[in-house]
Amino acid sequence: MIKRIAVVGAGTMGNGIAHVFAQNGFIVNLIDTSSPQLDKALQTISRNLDRQVAKNLLTEEGKSATLQAITTHTGLETGVKDVQLVVEAATENLEVKLSIFRQLDQLCPEGCLLASNTSSISITKIASVTRRPASVIGLHFMNPVPVMKLIEIINGYATDKAVTRQMVDIAGQLGKIPCVVNDYPGFIANRILMPMINEAIFSLYEGVAGVQEIDTVMKLGMAHPMGPLQLADFIGLDVCHSILKVLHDGFGNPKYAPCPLLTNMVTAGYLGVKSGEGFYTYTAGSKDLVVSSRFDA
Repeated sequence: MIKRIAVVGAGTMGNGIAHVFAQNGFIVNLIDTSSPQLDKALQTISRNLDRQVAKNLLTEEGKSATLQAITTHTGLETGVKDVQLVVEAATENLEVKLSIFRQLDQLCPEGCLLASNTSSISITKIASVTRRPASVIGLHFMNPVPVMKLIEIINGYATDKAVTRQMVDIAGQLGKIPCVVNDYPGFIANRILMPMINEAIFSLYEGVAGVQEIDTVMKLGMAHPMGPLQLADFIGLDVCHSILKVLHDGFGNPKYAPCPLLTNMVTAGYLGVKSGEGFYTYTAGSKDLVVSSRFDA
């Protein structure tokens, strides 16, 4: 039974993944090359646990046990030496992920399973740089990880069915709902979501409607909890752009090409929530959603 895991990357997804594993009885090594990032991750996890305590979803003892289950490491070698599963949650960049998996293959114990939290990059391609492709799988958690129920489990071409069954079981242990899919560009979640977001951006770019109008139509007309432009800001416009490029390259179909407006915004550094401005402007401590002045008619 898998009980000792490592999470590579202590950003938004990595700290969320570490949080849910630790809260559900796993021993977690959280790995990042940056000590300040690891400190920030632990602070974020602690704050999120406090929210759960305030909502009576967790006891103070449960919070303490969760934090005690997480150990931080700045090196892969020490972080993965005795684990049974590694979940990579680094930046959505192919070369970065391939480099990490080459190292994991060399450093991890025999029998250790390797998973990627990638939202679009081929699991088959990632697995191909290891000597254990049957033990490589995708575990695509949704943001925010402690709240969202879905885990998209992606089989690479060579993934062993027993590994898939283990990941489905682990999803249940985490209180998540697993959906098993096969390895094609964008999988299911982003193959469907990103073209919708891209079309919303094209609608803005072509002057069909404004930011609020586009988001309001989708929220009130289609019962989406968040409009596509606000969701793009939340995901990160750079991440949306990267995923669309993966879809475009993978299928060769121009319908997946990123909207020129999205490309310009990413180039200029307007990335959404993470940068403070995208289609909306974000002020620290404020929950008010204000359309960016660049789009405000």
